Amino acid sequence: MDQKVRTDKWLWAVRLYKTRSLAADACEKGKVRSGDQTLKAGKQVKEGEIIIIHRGAWTQTVRVVRLTEKRMGASLVSDFIEDLTPESELEKLKMYLAARADWNPRGGAGRPTKKDRRDMDDFFEN
Repeated sequence: MDQKVRTDKWLWAVRLYKTRSLAADACEKGKVRSGDQTLKAGKQVKEGEIIIIHRGAWTQTVRVVRLTEKRMGASLVSDFIEDLTPESELEKLKMYLAARADWNPRGGAGRPTKKDRRDMDDFFEN
């Protein structure tokens, strides 16, 4: 297959980034690599290529299985990428998410949620 797809477009199409401009920004900032080479947004992606994405506290590694320019549903993504992220990186992600959840508990500051409000009403009625 002689299909050519830009890096930013492919990253967006396989749902690794929410928007194409976010994918292009990540490429521009050097957060997307292939081997030891930083990928530019306009560089062509090849099938079989391994892409490393730096996402703050952790690093995601994926292999390009197939090329596409069209964004797809989440259930179809596994046909286009293979996740090669090491278990140690997934542990870093879990620790980061747990720390973030502890830092800002739901409904802990500001206006109470609907559930918090109902709980308060029940408490003050009795």
